[in-house]
Amino acid sequence: MPRYVRPRVSGARVFLTVCLAERGSNLLTREVARLREAVRVTKAERPFAVDAWVVMPDHMHCVWTLPVGDRDFSGRVGAIKARFSMGLDAGRRWASHEARREKAIWQRRFWERHIRDEKEFAACIRYCWINPVRHGFVGRPVDWRYSSLHREIELGRVEPEWSGAVPSGDFGE
Repeated sequence: MPRYVRPRVSGARVFLTVCLAERGSNLLTREVARLREAVRVTKAERPFAVDAWVVMPDHMHCVWTLPVGDRDFSGRVGAIKARFSMGLDAGRRWASHEARREKAIWQRRFWERHIRDEKEFAACIRYCWINPVRHGFVGRPVDWRYSSLHREIELGRVEPEWSGAVPSGDFGE
């Protein structure tokens, strides 16, 4: 089996898609407080900036900026997944899950894209915020509760009526 090697760029901006093993589940929105706590503890332990985040029922998209000199976004994703999973009932498990002491809540891998410039950075943020509309959960991005768009509106960095165009391209769906 091929071994995937992720790029290791110091201080990178990274767009991430992380999915539950059971697509169609609503575990992430049902347990959003647990997810927020997992992120809070991980950020306190290993800081990173959250530029955008959207939590969907069975997956999440986020844009992070790592500190200069730090390249380990993968370790942070793993820590968030592990902390979120603690105390939850295991999903359908196979022998490979037991061997790795996994609960089978998350897909093993996640999708990442290193952001190269400001245009791509803005597109990735728009993608996060528009994702609930693309999935048909709401008619406007501002109507989705589980989005960093609300933080940006509260801070005055985005107009409350924001409605970004759906970006073209495939960012992990």
